[in-house]
Amino acid sequence: MTQLRTVQVLGGGSAGSSAHVRSLAAGLVARGVRVTVCAPAELGQEYDFPGAGADFMPVPRRSDPLAVGALRAACAEAGLVHAHGLNAAVRSAMALPAQRVPLVVTWHTRAYAQGAARAQWLRFMERRAVRAAAVVLGTSSELVDRARRRGARDARLGPVSVPGLPGSRGPGCGAPGDAEEEKARAELGAVDRPLVVSVGALEPHRGYGTLLDASRRWLGHDPVPLVAVVGEGQRRAALQQRIDTEDLPVRLLGERDDAGVLLAAADLAVLPSRWEARSLVAQEALRRGVPLVATAVGGVPELVGGAAELVPYGDAVALAQAVSGLLADPARRAELAEAGRRQASTWPTEDDTIAQVLSVYDELCGRGI
Repeated sequence: MTQLRTVQVLGGGSAGSSAHVRSLAAGLVARGVRVTVCAPAELGQEYDFPGAGADFMPVPRRSDPLAVGALRAACAEAGLVHAHGLNAAVRSAMALPAQRVPLVVTWHTRAYAQGAARAQWLRFMERRAVRAAAVVLGTSSELVDRARRRGARDARLGPVSVPGLPGSRGPGCGAPGDAEEEKARAELGAVDRPLVVSVGALEPHRGYGTLLDASRRWLGHDPVPLVAVVGEGQRRAALQQRIDTEDLPVRLLGERDDAGVLLAAADLAVLPSRWEARSLVAQEALRRGVPLVATAVGGVPELVGGAAELVPYGDAVALAQAVSGLLADPARRAELAEAGRRQASTWPTEDDTIAQVLSVYDELCGRGI
């Protein structure tokens, strides 16, 4: 039986999609599939795809003829190409000869566009991406429906499982309050005050403006909760200016290699985003038994079920009240912690994710793998 060769294409998207490709590559190689990962060079350095047993070819994230030509060369001998994200899907469609090599697309998250012209261009890109694919795997039901509306021939739910945040040790590997987490709280100055943690890039769609609005309402608490935000991005300067001007109880920590530890040390986790599919932060919080307040957007309700407090996006009053209510109610926090662990046990494992992908490959390639 001929060994299947797959090319996994990353366009430089989210940490979740990159971690998923790393996990998927390791699982496929372990099952006898040859894997080449095509991605921007910086992702190759960060995620060490060769360490997972895959070949790695750096391909720029742009879509000019040179970049598409490099991707076409990488895909020349592939039995199947699997693109992760919108940008990767469009570039893969440009690189592949029509109908010769099956294309699978995993749609991990949504993109946003400001203005009518950009929104029209985004719709065009989405249509091109999903119509070129033999199968589209959406990480949430909403993305599956969106792919079908854009003309996908075959769109299915593909709820991927990925490794945890940096510094995570997995569920059950130390309870909140252990030495490492106590040290993290001490370094933040949150030994004798509640600690609220949020993790994500400092971008407009992450909802940090609303989180800052909510934090102003906590200034009257005794003690005042500390809000720690892990992440970097274009909104940092504007957010920091607000924090300084309004004397808000918020610290922007930048990128950290111990985000998982900080989240596990928190009294509460907050996810104020405009849209999420299968949020890494939500998954990590529920696995670790950290009570979560999140916006009821995208795939979040589907992901968390009844194991989190959900609030409308952009509603600072609702967010502030949800956090205040949980901080004042230890029994409810304990209830959510237990519910979170139960909900996390229902999610697919990495092995489940790999098995689903392999079944799609088998179906498209007409061979046993």
